Amino acid sequence: MNETPARQKIPEIFPELLQGIRLLEGRYPAKEIAHRVVRAAMAQPGVVGARLWRIEEGQAYVWAVEGDLPAEGHTGTLAGAVLNPANDTTLWTGALGSDDFRVRVLETRGSAPLGEAVRTQLDLLARFAAVVLALAERRGAMEELSSIVEATKRLNSTLDLGELIHIILQIATRQTVAERGTVFLVDSERGEIWSLVGLGLDQQVIRLPLERGIAGWVAREGKPVRLDDAYTDPRFEPDVDRKLGYRTRQMMCLPIRNEAGAIIGVLQLLNKPEGFSDADEAFLDALSLHVALALEKAQFHRERVEKEKMERDLALAREIQAGLLPEAPPKWKGIEIAVSHKPSQMVGGDYYDFLPVSGEQADALLIVVADVEGKGAASALVMANVQATLHALADHVYPLEDLPATINNKLLGVARSASCAARTTKYLSMFLALVENKGQQLRYVNAGHVPPAVIRADGRIEYLEEGGMVVGLLPDPKYDSAVVELSPGDLLVACTDGITEAMDPAGNEFGKPRLAELVKKWRDHTPQEILRTVLDEVERHSRGGIYEDDRILLVMKAG
Repeated sequence: MNETPARQKIPEIFPELLQGIRLLEGRYPAKEIAHRVVRAAMAQPGVVGARLWRIEEGQAYVWAVEGDLPAEGHTGTLAGAVLNPANDTTLWTGALGSDDFRVRVLETRGSAPLGEAVRTQLDLLARFAAVVLALAERRGAMEELSSIVEATKRLNSTLDLGELIHIILQIATRQTVAERGTVFLVDSERGEIWSLVGLGLDQQVIRLPLERGIAGWVAREGKPVRLDDAYTDPRFEPDVDRKLGYRTRQMMCLPIRNEAGAIIGVLQLLNKPEGFSDADEAFLDALSLHVALALEKAQFHRERVEKEKMERDLALAREIQAGLLPEAPPKWKGIEIAVSHKPSQMVGGDYYDFLPVSGEQADALLIVVADVEGKGAASALVMANVQATLHALADHVYPLEDLPATINNKLLGVARSASCAARTTKYLSMFLALVENKGQQLRYVNAGHVPPAVIRADGRIEYLEEGGMVVGLLPDPKYDSAVVELSPGDLLVACTDGITEAMDPAGNEFGKPRLAELVKKWRDHTPQEILRTVLDEVERHSRGGIYEDDRILLVMKAG
């Protein structure tokens, strides 16, 4: 009884309007409703074209269109900011509501001037469509928010990087209905992007320079890319397609940024038959920060786990290496020895040893001080190899000059057996000395090592340089040996270059002359006291310095 006569007559007067309104009934996504609004407008008498505009942040674009209309940007259209222009009676435009973020405008054109009844029907259609669109967009926003919340929960469900990337791709491909996806991570140090896992790619690893491919371009420029045919874009490189027997058609690439705005990765989605949409990009853009946070946490966790594993492995390696070195110098007739070993890392390539041997002179002691090129685990492995070789040859050290040559050829033989064109072993310097005749004689070979010093009881200093080149560099080297007579009170000081090349903050080395003069000054003390004094002085010199290496110091005194 309260209805107005006009509303009571709508079904009789405007059957076309009701036909159009029925198109909008039901729960449809906003984009589908936009197309239905246009079709409803097309159902009105005399309308030959309809276009629904959407304006966001000052940018206008066509949401849906059907029929015969002037080109976008025509002065009689929305681009001209003219609604219901008086000079064009074939055109009708009307706002379908607005909010703080967007404006929607329906534009229609008739084959002839549109009558008042049709314009009234279009006005009523616009009001109804505005309500339905607003509800659909709110519903869509809530559904998108719900999807993002659910996706965020899944992203935070693991710290395993491989599993996390798999989850990211599941979310992205399901939401966009893409056929495949890849998450590329940015490796800034190497100037590359790399994928750890790809949905549908059998977890094959792909590494690309930042200068190549569309994903590389997105990682560099930080801009999204959407393509309907990837092969028409000169940035696209089909090598991966050829490798995997795949054909990329549609593509969407989006940068993944962290909270600071830095690009840490790229999400690449492939092959969606109807093409990737603004809605796809908007959803993934909204999810991007959550993805970035999860990726950074997973990468940090992965790096921490790898670091902890490496530290455990190095700690074990250090125990093993320590077991290869003598716990203490041997007690030997006519001499007293003190020795110190300090690797600059968990493990190192400096090596010392004491091996009782027999031969031309009974009861001889072989003293070894060696320094493998570099430091760390690789040098430690070479050191272990040299140690094993020396122990195997301990009863065959005469003539002494043949010993470094034998070790040299064994090391190079390992490299040759690996069939490598390049040098696969490290070289090392060695000082080998046989203490003979109850400590009264020293037979030695210096294979490219820091020359040890003999400090005589009267203060004279002699350097032991006879020998040859470093070991492990060239095949079949020749070495010479020499003999030094020792008297009571004479000292032998041997070290690796971590002692003589220890630098102060200004870059000044400790040096051989300073070492020899310091030992000369303390020559009346025991080897242990001399050792401690030298190490303390080297430590003071190098505190805050710019270079540190593995250090061995050996002091021997004739009795």
